[in-house]
Amino acid sequence: MKALLDTHVFLWVMMGDGRLSEKAREAYLDPQNSIFFSAASFWEVGIKTSLGKLSLKDGWLKGFEDQMKKNTIQWLPIERLHCEKVSRLPFHHRDPFDRMLIAQALVEDLALVSGDPRFAEYGVNCLW
Repeated sequence: MKALLDTHVFLWVMMGDGRLSEKAREAYLDPQNSIFFSAASFWEVGIKTSLGKLSLKDGWLKGFEDQMKKNTIQWLPIERLHCEKVSRLPFHHRDPFDRMLIAQALVEDLALVSGDPRFAEYGVNCLW
């Protein structure tokens, strides 16, 4: 399986948060799966940290990189096709970071690992 992590899923794994579903945890830990982390999620973390909506310890960047390396998580950049797809998505969801994740999952044919029930309204394959 190829799967894209929602921002909160990656953060919950990093912080050992118990809210991660068993199905999501299994998908994340299965070495047979190709797991992706989006530039949109990284951008979201940076924005929310700068606004004081997210508090991370010093050295969080290295922690992210270590987690990605340890679990062979692949970087997913934002491409033009992803941006074009966002422009055609209906407005079931207004969060720009989530809309980009949805577009990336649809364009790249990735399951989206997320606890957000609204994502399914876009026809994206959700895993939770």
